[in-house]
Amino acid sequence: MADKIATRAAYGKTLVKLGESEKNLIVMDADLSKSTMTAEFAKAYPERFFNMGIAEQNLYGTAAGLALSGKTVCASTFAMFASGRAFEIIRNSIGYTGANVKVCATHAGITVGEDGASHQTFEDIALMRTIPGMTVVNPCDAVSAEKLLEQVIGFKGPAYVRLGRAAVPVFYNEEDSVTIGKANVLREGRDVTVIATGIMVSEAMMAASQLAEEGVDVGVIDMHTIKPLDEEAVINAAKTTGRIVTAEEHSVIGGLGSAVAEVTSKYCPVRIEMVGQHDTYGESGKPEELKEKYGMTAADIVKAVREVY
Repeated sequence: MADKIATRAAYGKTLVKLGESEKNLIVMDADLSKSTMTAEFAKAYPERFFNMGIAEQNLYGTAAGLALSGKTVCASTFAMFASGRAFEIIRNSIGYTGANVKVCATHAGITVGEDGASHQTFEDIALMRTIPGMTVVNPCDAVSAEKLLEQVIGFKGPAYVRLGRAAVPVFYNEEDSVTIGKANVLREGRDVTVIATGIMVSEAMMAASQLAEEGVDVGVIDMHTIKPLDEEAVINAAKTTGRIVTAEEHSVIGGLGSAVAEVTSKYCPVRIEMVGQHDTYGESGKPEELKEKYGMTAADIVKAVREVY
């Protein structure tokens, strides 16, 4: 692991880099450009940046119109307001029409921290993956965020990109391959497989190292793409270890855990434990303390592995 960098910071950097070559790229925001890091694009390419104010439905409705007029649009706000307040617009104006809009939502999950329950979304992956044709990605670090964003902006069609507020460990190197729809095996294991996404990948790696000292061989998979899910990776893990733990900074209802269970129940039924938000709202507090209280730490993954093992 190298330095810690927030995936939202990688988003801002990537937009500026792509803005030079992608002349058709439009970036939009809902009056949160300093937080979502789209302010960097606004400074570099002011003629292609639009601040729509605190009006998320208008943001995504206008984004759809621009995309259907031939533009590639990245439209950002906090995940709670993108997936929640603007869901109907994203479903009907972007998803239904196949508009080339990338919903790049930041500040997802419990690690929004002090902003509290109203800003902590645990439902966004579940909502977005139900929309037909919607690609859903959740990078674990800055390098994978940049690589996935380049691919997302490179294809035509709607996508949801989940980005975080807090700085997280960097796992990938620039030469590593990170491809939409293709899970990355970060650690091989024979006893249990932990399939993690987003910030929980670093927690999974820490848990695997701890369990190795106890003689439990744990594999770790970075499932950065929730849709299309890498079913082959899930099935291989189920057949290899016979036990799976999923880990996500999201509700265990409808998120990664549910997606994995859908695959295993059909092709290779195995015992699964799910680490994530368990049917409850969050609260205001420091991110690390909230992760501990709501059960989204390496220690919780260790506990889940012991349950299935």
